Parts: sequence; C-alpha cells; structure tokens
Amino acid sequence: MSVNESLDRKFRMALIGGGGSGFIGRVHATAATLDNRAELVAGVLSSDPAKARGAASDFGIAAERAYGDVAELLAGESQREIGDRVDFVSIATPNDTHFPLAKAALEAGFHVFCDKPMTTTLADAESLAAIVAQTGRIFVLTHNYSGYPMIRQAREMIQQGDLGEIQAFRANYLQGWLQGVDPNTAPARGAWKADPAKTGPAAALGDIGTHAFQLARYTTGLRPREVSSTLQSFVPHRPLDDYGHALLRCDGGALGLITVSQVTHGQLNDFTLEIDGSQGSLAWQQEQPNQLVLRRCGQPTQTYERNPNASYTNAAGRAACRLPGGHPEAFFEAFANVYRAGFDAMIAHAKGLAPDSTATIYPNVFDGVEGVHFIEQCVASNRENGTWQPFMIGDG
Repeated sequence: MSVNESLDRKFRMALIGGGGSGFIGRVHATAATLDNRAELVAGVLSSDPAKARGAASDFGIAAERAYGDVAELLAGESQREIGDRVDFVSIATPNDTHFPLAKAALEAGFHVFCDKPMTTTLADAESLAAIVAQTGRIFVLTHNYSGYPMIRQAREMIQQGDLGEIQAFRANYLQGWLQGVDPNTAPARGAWKADPAKTGPAAALGDIGTHAFQLARYTTGLRPREVSSTLQSFVPHRPLDDYGHALLRCDGGALGLITVSQVTHGQLNDFTLEIDGSQGSLAWQQEQPNQLVLRRCGQPTQTYERNPNASYTNAAGRAACRLPGGHPEAFFEAFANVYRAGFDAMIAHAKGLAPDSTATIYPNVFDGVEGVHFIEQCVASNRENGTWQPFMIGDG
C-alpha cells in the first residue's frame, strides 16, 4: 500500500497454498476476510500449475489472477497499478517453502502472513528477520491461539501482576490422529509432514509444539535460558517425532514444561495451558476457549467467561471479542484477531508511523526465530539424551 493511497478500502490478499484437500489455506481465507477488512483477489493454490488455476474459482478468485506459480504471481501483481495490486501475501504451504516464498514476497514489496514454523533452519529464520528489517514490510506469523480473547485476558492479568511472580507453566498439546493413519495409504492431506525434507528436523514438535512454546512465551513473558528435551516416534513408519517433552529453565528460576503428542488415543486438539504464580494460578483449554480459570489458595475457584460487557474483562480481552457473552467465539475468530492486528500494523506502516502496541499483539518474525531455535535446541538435546542446551534468543 502506498502512503499516498486512500486507506478507506479493503486490503487485497493473495493466498499461496490451500487448494485441494488443504485445511489451513481455507482458514487463512476465512480469517483474513472475517471482519470485512480484506478480500481475496489472487492466488497460487497448488504447486501444480493446472491445479492452482483450477482451484481458483472455489475461492472466488478471477481467472486472470489465478496464477500457476509464485514467480508469476509476484511478477503479475507487481505490474498492476498500485491501486489494484495485492497488499499482502498469505503463505499456507509446507514448512520447507516458507522461507523462499516469504523472502520473495517481501523483496517484491508485499506484506506477509505466514504459517508456522517460520522456516526449517535457524539460519533461514535469522536471514528472514534481516530481510523484514531491510524491506520494512509487515511480517505476521499466524500463531492463531494467541488471538483468543481469554488468552489476551490472561496475558494482561499477568502483566498487571494479578498472579504475582510467575513461577512455572505447563503447556500440553495432545492429538491422536496418527493412530488412525494407514501406513500403506497416502492421507488426504498433510502427507508432507512425514517427510523430513519438507517438515524440518521435528514433526509433532514443529507442528504443535511451536504453538505451545509461543503461547507460553506470549502469556507469561518468561524468557527461556536452557532446554532439555526427549522426543520419540511411536509410529513405526514415520521417521520423526510424534511424542515428546521439553523442560525449560527461564529467567528468575521459573520452569516450563511442554508435552506434545499426536498418538494419544481419543484426543482431537486438546491444547491446555496452566500458569503458576506466587499469588495465583490460571488454566485455559483450547477446546473450551471461552473460559479462563483462576485459583488462589484458600479462596473459591473463579471462572472468567468471555464477555466483553463484564466488569472483570480487561481491555485486551474485550478488544479481542466480536460477540456478546454466551455466544461462543473460537478458532476462526482467534485466527482473525491475528489478522486484525496485522492489518492495523499495515495501516500504521502506510501512514509512515512507527509500530504501536499492535506490534506486541501479533506474532512477528522474532517469534518465528525463537520458534525455530526452540525446535533446533530440543532436537539437539534429544540427540544427546536430554542434555541441557542453551537458549540464547528472546531478548529482542
């Protein structure tokens, strides 16, 4: 978006990935447009040019902006008038493509929203951070769980000292979908997650463990200094982890424990976060996202319900709500909150303003670097039988 262009319009979106049986591309398209602040106008929806063009109509993309590959998209959109070209690119593709696609989009002058993990190597993550700084574009990493109203509520409560000194956290992310996978049949989606060349050095840890790590960092503000990890593959035909633990030593002596599983029978998407402070503890469940539980020794347990009109709802929690209390908000709305914060940052950028508080709300390129470093250090620790590894990123 040009500084001289009117801001009184919808942002124009290009989607990379998401065609066929893909899940997350549809989520990006829905979340980005949920608040009527963006429209999907262009895309490359598959790595196969014919399939990419063929899937465009399913997303409402006109044929002339249904591109066969990313180079064609970036060149085609760059040639359009400023008032017509896309403003941002959303990347919903396998992990190994994130770095080259984000790099190309940023260097072509477009803002980027990208799936996690940001890259498959720390070197690429740090390189991408440098590119974001050089280009001055907005980069948003779609850790959507940070968009839930009750997570925003918890974060502000912790920042205000409601829990006292944060002593520990436990983040458990349990799924069971791998128990139903036939090793002799290609799954309808996500087959690339079994390929180390595409998914990176970790599977479950990179897929869902990075969510757990980012959410704990986002809410508590604790900075890890060391990590010890044990990873395991219980599914014989998969070469990477499907279960694991990571223990974190943080500033001030605080501890963190992250457990991930994709082989726990009966679990769908059971992501829980528990935070212990010197004056109280908080607990949140992704499958019951509209509630936040506060406990204090000797006092009745308090359950905060998502309600923008309640006096106990703080400013951060209220700003993340769209509906009155009693009307559940969940995955799409949380994802849309990440997009909304990114859009606010894009407007500030277009006005030539310095980043405001929105920069602390949406997960950015530095969160991406941390997430990749977390994966690499956990893998290194596991390789050395759980030996403590230094965690030196987190001061930026």
